[in-house]
Amino acid sequence: MKIFIKNMVCNRCIAAVENIFRNAEVKTTAVLLGEAETESEISPEKMQIIEKELLDTGFERIMDSAHQIVEKIKNLIIAKISDLDIAEDFLLSEFLSSKLHKDYSSLSKTFSQNENITLEQFFILQKIEKVKELLLYNEFNLTEIAGKLGYKSVQHLSTQFRNVTGFTPTEFKKLKEHHRKALDNL
Repeated sequence: MKIFIKNMVCNRCIAAVENIFRNAEVKTTAVLLGEAETESEISPEKMQIIEKELLDTGFERIMDSAHQIVEKIKNLIIAKISDLDIAEDFLLSEFLSSKLHKDYSSLSKTFSQNENITLEQFFILQKIEKVKELLLYNEFNLTEIAGKLGYKSVQHLSTQFRNVTGFTPTEFKKLKEHHRKALDNL
């Protein structure tokens, strides 16, 4: 049985969901970003316990197919950005279509209708949050960050960063409070 779960964005989320199923004494065959697969059907009583625990931990069971697609899209985008391996010629449309085996226009329409933001805007917001993280860790300079996240230039990254945050990357680094957002709140 496959269960789709909203707000799973990292490996700690996977561990938390695995723990919820283990505590409910439900064996899983796989837990991935956005979904858990169980060995067998789950009784309504145990499902109620799991759903409550998911909610208490900041997750939510997704029942309809449109929301399942949206979560898959979000998880693919978050994972792609986390890899820090976005080529300059990267096309979000080709990436998502190939991974989900669906036409990009239908994916885009479903996403926009359910999230009140376009896929491209979501992708940009995710990249900007990653830029914030990388700036704070001081591991890479702006040129390296731009290259790892698919920006054509530092200027392009800086312009997009300022449009989203109101600050240049340099100004952001100097702030006392860095106003990062949780990935599942974007």
